[in-house]
Amino acid sequence: MEMQQVRYFVALAETLNFTRAAEKCNVSQPALTRAIQQLEHELGGPLFHRERGNTHLSELGRMMLPYLQGVDDQCRAAKEQAKAAKKLEKATLTIGTMCTIGPQLVSQLMIRFQAAHPNVEVRVIDSGAPQMIEMLEKGDLEVAIVGVPEELPESLHQLPIFEENFVIVLPPNHRLCASNPIRAIELDKEPYVSRTNCEVFEPVRKELFSRGVFLRQVFSSPRDDWVQGMIKAGLGIGFFPEFAVTDPDLVVRPLVDPSFSRTIYLATVRGRPHSPAVGAFVQEARRYPWPATRLAA
Repeated sequence: MEMQQVRYFVALAETLNFTRAAEKCNVSQPALTRAIQQLEHELGGPLFHRERGNTHLSELGRMMLPYLQGVDDQCRAAKEQAKAAKKLEKATLTIGTMCTIGPQLVSQLMIRFQAAHPNVEVRVIDSGAPQMIEMLEKGDLEVAIVGVPEELPESLHQLPIFEENFVIVLPPNHRLCASNPIRAIELDKEPYVSRTNCEVFEPVRKELFSRGVFLRQVFSSPRDDWVQGMIKAGLGIGFFPEFAVTDPDLVVRPLVDPSFSRTIYLATVRGRPHSPAVGAFVQEARRYPWPATRLAA
């Protein structure tokens, strides 16, 4: 069964006139008649009774009408949806962003994109970097904002969008507030409030260990807001990407000897066809005024 056969059947069922049905479908009457005959052959019986001046649905035709009408309606709806998506109307864009990226950066980008493309529904999923990459490769995400210490998989197209330093976050009145920048050796034996989603801390810990610097972990949480709250309360110090620090009462200091930074990428799957909404989002991300690292190391 072909879609044009369905379309011709629905038109003929509505008009009950071969000439008018052919005109409605913009085909010749013989072509429409042949398509109907082929459909009748496939379905095993006449769909119309053809009497002089009186064409009407057969019993089989009446049985098939709601099914074939539904197929025709769904086909038309699919075409309209495709046209709307091409024009970025009623489109949906699913974006992944690492939970360690500063929310104010992502929110401002989303506001700009929505202002430029108000008919696109944006869904944002936040998680850790490994989960972001897996969902992107499986097709659960269309685009992701991600950065990891190691190289991203070659299967991903990577557009670098900004770099940021990692910083030491202190409670007000901490003794290290007087140091600017803070040298890694000054952190030895300090109580440390851990961000369990920090994708770079393990290599950082090994580097500090090799330099004789040991941090004493006293608390850990996957939630950056809880970690910042514990630091603010005086439980210990923190290690954050600079743009992820959201509490204005915390003291932020550059870390040197050594310093650490990361590159954040806009990633899509290489070679995968993408919707117009993805292309529009990538263009908006290219134009977005991503901040330069704000703390000199």
